[in-house]
Amino acid sequence: MALNLTHQIGTLAGTPIQMDTGVVSGDSTGTVNASAVWKPVSTDLRCAIQKPDLKDTMSPPVSPCRSPVLSSMRADLSVACRAFATESPTAAAVTEFSEEVGGEMYKQGGLQEKGKGVPVFVMMPLDSVTMSNTVNRKKAMDASLRALKSAGVEGVMMDVWWGLVERDQPGHYNWGGYSDLLEMAKRHGLKVQAVMSFHQCGGNVGDSVSIPLPKWVVEEVDKDQDLVYTDQWGMRNYEYISLGCDTIPVLKGRTPVQCYSDFMRAFKDKFKDLLGDTIVEIQVGMGPAGELRYPSYPEQNGTWKFPGIGAFQCYDKYMLSSLKAAAESAGKPEWGSTGPTDAGHYNNWPEDTQFFRKENGGVKISVKVAGIHWHYGSRSHAPELTAGYYNTRFRDGYLPIAQMLARHGAIFNFTCIEMRDHEQPQDALCAPEKLVKQVASATQKAHVPLAGENALPRYDEYAHEQILRAASLDVDKQMCAFTYLRMNPHLFQPDNWRQFVAFVKKMNEGKDVHRCWEQVEREAEHFVHVTQPLVQEAAVALMH
Repeated sequence: MALNLTHQIGTLAGTPIQMDTGVVSGDSTGTVNASAVWKPVSTDLRCAIQKPDLKDTMSPPVSPCRSPVLSSMRADLSVACRAFATESPTAAAVTEFSEEVGGEMYKQGGLQEKGKGVPVFVMMPLDSVTMSNTVNRKKAMDASLRALKSAGVEGVMMDVWWGLVERDQPGHYNWGGYSDLLEMAKRHGLKVQAVMSFHQCGGNVGDSVSIPLPKWVVEEVDKDQDLVYTDQWGMRNYEYISLGCDTIPVLKGRTPVQCYSDFMRAFKDKFKDLLGDTIVEIQVGMGPAGELRYPSYPEQNGTWKFPGIGAFQCYDKYMLSSLKAAAESAGKPEWGSTGPTDAGHYNNWPEDTQFFRKENGGVKISVKVAGIHWHYGSRSHAPELTAGYYNTRFRDGYLPIAQMLARHGAIFNFTCIEMRDHEQPQDALCAPEKLVKQVASATQKAHVPLAGENALPRYDEYAHEQILRAASLDVDKQMCAFTYLRMNPHLFQPDNWRQFVAFVKKMNEGKDVHRCWEQVEREAEHFVHVTQPLVQEAAVALMH
């Protein structure tokens, strides 16, 4: 069966059909019309910035791709690279984004050199932009950004929600609040990691707001429920459009991949003057919660609870069609009728199921991979498998992903960096430290840059020390960046802020500066004192 994520990427990613396009006029400060032209795959997919202005055009629809043997790259990663690449057909005309920026942080290869330190980014609140496309709590946001800059933070990560920007009509983009936020970040000298968030917000860990998919997308889903991921019991997950229909024109005449491409190209055109200077990284949302996975462990309505194994999400008609085509191509048509029926339920453990029992056993593009550490110590690695990571005792499931990202100069972004094995439930065989080491090893073998995030909010020194340790990959290399979860009132509490400033200072200095934590904290006291008014203002403003 074609159930591992790497196989699905190869099976479902097609080469788009070239077609003529028409021009749609219009561009304004707040709302612009559709931009982007659906283009054939470039021979050089390194991500770079194009300086000349492009005319705004809508991508033409393409025919459904029925061939079971397609390209070896996921379609939405391909269009991300094209959307932020130059249009020149010659390699000589392509300028690496890392060279254009001129900084050390994202140079070729992506890994930080010895002694350079690890730049720290902080995640912005999920509701930084309101449903009316304005900056949420503008004064609080301004004070918070100033405080972060004073602490030595490199920059911030902000979600650019598809459901906000292209909410009302296909091809009509309202960048309102994002224009103000980016200008605010630029004014304070902060770099920005922009997340192209093509998923629904709400229902996942840490989701404090609800931001649905665009209205016109929801309308299409209402007409055809198979556009979203479905489990074997017919339960639908509305967080993200199923990759089974990535190359089929099911969204008002466009394919999902075309919609993502148009959105990213419109973002590039709108903020081209900030690319490479203020905006230094584009993280491409690849699935639920923005992660490259299937929605196998949905928490909404209590469907899944930690540490359940989750459930396969391959039962919508488009995924089943893809499975059938892949099975026939492999000469095993009997594998293509359905997904597994003996893999248990969301909250089972591996040994509860027949399936998983032991005997069965430029601008940089980044992709976030989930840190599924529970049952990592089991023979089956069941939660990883149901999420699409084909990682077992006999197969490294993260190396193929790292190699795929390396081919396109993308960053491998991984979570659970702050966690230690002994902090987790031992009966669930959790092993976040071992998982992080495996992923770090895979990225080094593939020569792809590794960035990290903490999976849960932590403000204590113990977690900070673990992040520092994990960020030091080997003697000569370390993570290219670390993004801290998240800017909120708790971060600006006096004790938390003091520890955070010391943590950022230690990360910036790099692992070659062998000084004790207490010494760094003493030096950070000066910065804490200087930033106290800003911190107090930010904390009070965010609480209200």
